[in-house]
Amino acid sequence: MPVSALRVALAGYGLAGEVLHAPLVAAEPGLELATVVTSDLGRAARVRDRYPGVTVAGSFAEVGPGHDLAVVAAPNRAHVELGLAALARGMHAVVDKPLAALPADGRALDAAAQERGLMLAVFHNRRFDGDFLTVRRLLADGALGDVRRFESRFERWRPTPREDAWRERGDHAEAGGVLFDLGSHLIDQALLLFGPVDAVYAELDRRRAGVEVDDDAFVALTHVSGVRSHLWMSQVAAQAGPRMRVLGSRAAYVKRGLDAQEDDLRAGRSPADPAWGSEPPERWGRLGDADHATAVPTEPGSYPSFYRGVVQAIREGTAPPTGAAAAIAGLEVIQAARASAKTGQVVKV
Repeated sequence: MPVSALRVALAGYGLAGEVLHAPLVAAEPGLELATVVTSDLGRAARVRDRYPGVTVAGSFAEVGPGHDLAVVAAPNRAHVELGLAALARGMHAVVDKPLAALPADGRALDAAAQERGLMLAVFHNRRFDGDFLTVRRLLADGALGDVRRFESRFERWRPTPREDAWRERGDHAEAGGVLFDLGSHLIDQALLLFGPVDAVYAELDRRRAGVEVDDDAFVALTHVSGVRSHLWMSQVAAQAGPRMRVLGSRAAYVKRGLDAQEDDLRAGRSPADPAWGSEPPERWGRLGDADHATAVPTEPGSYPSFYRGVVQAIREGTAPPTGAAAAIAGLEVIQAARASAKTGQVVKV
């Protein structure tokens, strides 16, 4: 008999819930977007307009029985609370990044999932950016030789902070600031590419007047493998540097411009589009040395792969696309980076 789709309760319909999670869940044949949790009347109206038949609940406690998976896309301060509530109800869980504000809280979530035999995945969608997939391909092919340094940037130009944005608040429970917001992605990618680190150095700054959190940051990682990762994240970059520059013994790869999948989702494009994630040749990165470099086709970006992997993990018991252990390792690096920025010293991990 055909297997019925897993019923999903999406907790939160802000930027992450509306732009990323809802359309990706709706596009995955193995999932059914059954309930969206939001107390905002305007957002509730948008849910009913775009997803007719989906139930809207005012709180997670109002979510009815019969759901298989909870997707936590609420503000960061609610990730642990809602994740634990979902697991306690016997639901598998996807939690948006960062998993928690502190590694200890992430470990508590992981322990609760393991105790109940439930899947816990963390939404590190940038693992499925086309540029990152291209770097993984080049490394697997040996095209770069031995990598000496990995440079990665996620930079924006937002010179005026939003006064009503929780990401701009200084309370550590909010897990706000650019290190948690953008750095979570860059650190996760670096750890996935080059393995664990044994030393972290960081500079965290508040460049805009009146801000309570870091809005401009640099993090240097020394991997156990010997590779060094230099990571920049900023809300105040009037002109962005290369998205990635990977320096190897044989060649270098330089890529400019962010993956376009988030912008495509904002514009209403469907992840089910056969051409989803493809990048035009004029945006391709270049591979080579100072004398000769050629354009390298960018691998198609694949955000839909995340929820495809979630379905497989639940159905078949395979590893989730990003497990809690990897997310916790990233939180430990963030914690070390914050400590380093306070003292100006390298922190051993």
